[in-house]
Amino acid sequence: MTYSEHTVEKIGGTSMSRVRELRDTLIIGDRKGADLYRRIFVVSAFGGITNLLLEHKKSGEPGVYALFANDDSDHGWLGALTRVADAMSQAHNAVLDNQGDRALAEDFVRDRIEGARSCLFDLRRLCSYGHFRLSSQMMIVRELLAGLGEAHSAFVKTLMLRRAGVNARFVDLSGWRDETEYSLEERISRALADVDLSRELPIVTGYAQCREGLMREYDRGYSEVTFSNIAALTKATEAIIHKEFHLSSADPALVGPNSVRKLGHTNYDVADQLSNMGMEAIHPNAAKILRQSNVALRVTNAFDPADPGTLIDDQPAQQPAVEIITGLDVVALELFEQDMVGVKGYDSAALEALKRHNVRIASKTSNANTITHYVEASLKTVRRVIADMERAFPSAEINARSVAIVSAIGRDLCGLGCFSTGLRALEDADIEVIAAHQTTRNVDIQFVVPRDAVEDAIKALHSALIGSPATNKLDEAA
Repeated sequence: MTYSEHTVEKIGGTSMSRVRELRDTLIIGDRKGADLYRRIFVVSAFGGITNLLLEHKKSGEPGVYALFANDDSDHGWLGALTRVADAMSQAHNAVLDNQGDRALAEDFVRDRIEGARSCLFDLRRLCSYGHFRLSSQMMIVRELLAGLGEAHSAFVKTLMLRRAGVNARFVDLSGWRDETEYSLEERISRALADVDLSRELPIVTGYAQCREGLMREYDRGYSEVTFSNIAALTKATEAIIHKEFHLSSADPALVGPNSVRKLGHTNYDVADQLSNMGMEAIHPNAAKILRQSNVALRVTNAFDPADPGTLIDDQPAQQPAVEIITGLDVVALELFEQDMVGVKGYDSAALEALKRHNVRIASKTSNANTITHYVEASLKTVRRVIADMERAFPSAEINARSVAIVSAIGRDLCGLGCFSTGLRALEDADIEVIAAHQTTRNVDIQFVVPRDAVEDAIKALHSALIGSPATNKLDEAA
């Protein structure tokens, strides 16, 4: 493959359900001939398919993987796999008009679903012997199942584009029936080796089977990691993520669509802060790959293709400004020990307990005798952490409280007085401020508020620190 000037672009799962609309605007639009090419598209599974294959990302409702992992004798995973096949059929029948294409898609689904069913049956049978343990194979099972969704959506999109006259090419990185093990770089390089970007449009699976094991390292963030690695390896001029919305100064559904503004331009530092607050513009590891490869990232609204969206690169702000307000529900885990001052070991023991239970830390503060971790976890998990910490520090007082962090984020907050302005805004809105802090890097300020006040806090801080498009000139500055 000749790495000519090109872009690498990703379409998410919810947008894939409207891929026919995207075909006529984002992908083809008014492009003709050579203008259709020099783009690589990385696709996720159709909306909801990965939830059915693994488990629901938000509710935790078990999918095929979770049912297979906990199967005793009722084989509930078999019914779940059939539901996946039905959902895939419904998805491709909704976007494919040609009966021949629909038949090809049905054959594709049948081959992959029956192959997965046979594989899981054989694995169960093999593990019925004492020398084999199912638990040691479950990550491989998770990867096998995850790849089904992306392979299906990429195949269907390829069919649809070919029917529209585009020379699209299905590029399957899922390793289906591949007996050779490759690294991620080898897998991508081999798959794209003979692609001619000047006259072919590669449609690439978001999941890539590789020696490193994407699910083990990134779990559900694997498609963005695949996307960023393709952009880095092919030296793309730009990596583009097409979402269903613009990257805005706050949630439009909360603050109001006429009150928010599109960011337009920000940097990877802000993207990292957003990720920490649960509002991922891109997976942090994917952002790291792009940043280290000097590939700029653009986040666009897939359904507003004429708008350039928001460019994310490594450039500092031209002038200080708050760019976005966002919030995250957390649990404040407070460790108080009167004799802590001057004694080492309390912090490391707390971190070990949090790591043991796989609890993510969103923020942390401490003083002479108190350490508070703001963690993203259920109260059930936090209680287990507390039990471990109480065994380590029997004389300490350990408390947990459900709160929320509302953060004001920007590339440069120097000299704006955001801390005091934010406190006044929250006070004027009658919102209790439980804690507040700002780091010396001046890229974010965090206000800890009662959980039931998070939405009002976001509105108050957005109004005070950003305002509406009519009251600021930040769009022009961006």
